Amino acid sequence: MPHFDITIAGELNLDLILYGLPETLAPERELLADRMMLTLGASSAIVAHNLAALGSKVGFQSRIGDDPLGQIALDRLQQSGVDVSRVRRVSGATTTGLTVILHHEAWRNILTYSGTIAELTWDDLDPTYLADSRHFHLSSYYLQKGLRPRVPELFQRLKSAGLTISLDTNDDPDDQWQGGLQDILRYVDVFLPNEREARKAAGIEDLEDAVKKLAALVPLVVVKLGREGAMAQRGSERFLSPAQTVVPVDTVGAGDSFDAGFLHQYVRGADLPTCLASGNRAGALSTTRPGGTEAFRDAVHRERFFRERGI
Repeated sequence: MPHFDITIAGELNLDLILYGLPETLAPERELLADRMMLTLGASSAIVAHNLAALGSKVGFQSRIGDDPLGQIALDRLQQSGVDVSRVRRVSGATTTGLTVILHHEAWRNILTYSGTIAELTWDDLDPTYLADSRHFHLSSYYLQKGLRPRVPELFQRLKSAGLTISLDTNDDPDDQWQGGLQDILRYVDVFLPNEREARKAAGIEDLEDAVKKLAALVPLVVVKLGREGAMAQRGSERFLSPAQTVVPVDTVGAGDSFDAGFLHQYVRGADLPTCLASGNRAGALSTTRPGGTEAFRDAVHRERFFRERGI
């Protein structure tokens, strides 16, 4: 039997979230936030953390700098139960990445210093370690600039070892949506975009047409629909799942938390309605605390949330 349920290779950094800023950010002014949160960030790390909090056995590989932010991020991930023994710490001028999120009432600015995120390469990975699993997940495809040229090789190797593979591209900061995406989708078993990402990845503005195109390339396309819940397309089969009703505190990391909830059930062989409902619950839980992992770190809060929803 494989050692892990899911392995993940990707970025590890912190999010600094500032709340209560003016809607208009005037230049050359000192603008005051009324709250802040320094929390575990990075889509890959949020998925790994929340999977482990849900009970999956997770192995994680990454590259961080030899700096205090890297250590804090590593500690947070390890505290959730993720195996971080193969995270590589590298000294030098490039430090651990950091994302600053300026949180407004209805929207947010996301500012990222890539740091070691973009420097993760094939040489930082141990493919044998990653293959000792039932499933492999990759997030933030367009941020993984150092690894991206060899992602097809990595996927091919893991598929030959018998793993299933999921992909959440997240956003492309260049908004080009190229970089070999169409080539790697043929290795992917589960594609997990949101609405915008589905349209961009397909190169089609109409969501229905975009999903049809993607479903011809990937066995299972799961689209996160925000307040509308989520849909899954498997061939000609369509599955819909409504969102959970919550009063959100913060939607940062909700999509990554959905991925964790969905994959937690997927690797156990659950049917698609169960996987979708699990994803929606995890995404909803995430929004009840600032950041993408704080609601999962609070075990009492997490278990009460699930218990109130009959879990």
